[in-house]
Amino acid sequence: MLSRACHRLTLALLGTRSQMSVVAHRCLHASRPSTDGREKAGEPPSSFNLVLLEFLACPLSKKPLRYEASTNELINEELGIAYPIIDGIPNMTLQAARMTRQTKKQEEMEQH
Repeated sequence: MLSRACHRLTLALLGTRSQMSVVAHRCLHASRPSTDGREKAGEPPSSFNLVLLEFLACPLSKKPLRYEASTNELINEELGIAYPIIDGIPNMTLQAARMTRQTKKQEEMEQH
């Protein structure tokens, strides 16, 4: 079972690495227009590999995360925290995280 999980993680990371090389190539050749047509179609330069959700957990609660495609974030429902995904790479630092819901104190102030 462990070797199967390792194999899936390896495949996911290899896919992420190939996406990163596309991003690096685009950054190095920014003056030339892209020929892959993604900008024309309005698609993001790279997307999050959903296979990685099996291996990622919130660094605070160690609970599983949910991917929200509309905001391109990983969400911790329990704590109300969203981690951004930039160029297909989740930024799971506390400095980059945002609160998805208000605290009880903020809710009380709005009710009055």
